[in-house]
Amino acid sequence: MADTKTLTGKIEYVSMGTGAWALVSDGVTYEIYNGEPSAIQQEGATVQVVGKIRDDVMSLAAIGPILEVVSFEIVE
Repeated sequence: MADTKTLTGKIEYVSMGTGAWALVSDGVTYEIYNGEPSAIQQEGATVQVVGKIRDDVMSLAAIGPILEVVSFEIVE
């Protein structure tokens, strides 16, 4: 598994496939792994996320790299 990285961006719900929660940061859409933690599921929220890019899993939505959230903070 990759090292952690810190990203800042907006949360979106993408209705592609079965639907997925995503973080859009610097023009890149990251699929939030399993939509967890559920507290991050706030469409339009700006967040700072510490997470890991998972290249060992796939998804039905296939909207971008899969991001496993380690921690997050809502940015005002």
